[in-house]
Amino acid sequence: MRETQYLVFDLETVGLDWEYFDEAQQEYLVRGTTTDEEREKKIREFALSPLCAKIACIGLWVVRYNGERTETEKEGALVLDESLADGQTRRETLESGLSIAYSNEATMISGFWKLLHHYSNIHLVSFNGRGFDAPFLMLRSAVHRVRPGRNLMGGTKWNYPHHTDLADELSYFGYQSSGPQRRFNFDFYARSFGIPSPKGQGIDGSKVGEFYRDGRVAEIAEYCMRDVRATWELYLFWKKYLSFEREH
Repeated sequence: MRETQYLVFDLETVGLDWEYFDEAQQEYLVRGTTTDEEREKKIREFALSPLCAKIACIGLWVVRYNGERTETEKEGALVLDESLADGQTRRETLESGLSIAYSNEATMISGFWKLLHHYSNIHLVSFNGRGFDAPFLMLRSAVHRVRPGRNLMGGTKWNYPHHTDLADELSYFGYQSSGPQRRFNFDFYARSFGIPSPKGQGIDGSKVGEFYRDGRVAEIAEYCMRDVRATWELYLFWKKYLSFEREH
């Protein structure tokens, strides 16, 4: 069977500080709220928007797969360090063996596009990458005046041959709140199919902002890579039991 290269990727994001926005933007962002609780909820949701948040970590795993065996070609995390100037990178290897490259956000994003340029024909694998990670990367690139090296939102809503988004595949491209095409979160899918969940060890997506403010960025990177590895396991499960029509 022909060997194929895959890039499994995942983002962790944190909301920008309230003071980052000017007065008109602040008014717009909390417009319609009438209580402190409603206002705080809006602010917590900043991490979901590329115009209101920054990328704290990009987890990357380049693998070769021939239908039977997975071989790692490149693995590591790009992690935000806002004290570094454009083009500067600081590297660290954690006790777990995870390789981390620290840089500011513009350099981090440029590094991601350089990787995609190097692996020009690589197939992307994600969970909700089309719904979150891909558009987030595209728009954060524009914020930093970095032109994306590839249109990650190319194709159509139901047909994008160079990317497998497991959130789409496992819901059969449905967006129902109930029924067989209901979309579940990653943790629920993993547990349902007997795959160890990446959640736990004191951190999940809702706590990334807190960990970032506390300077615990290495823990964010470890969590992000657990997501990446579990995404690949979920991909292999989907490929074996549920993939029929497309090669990937």
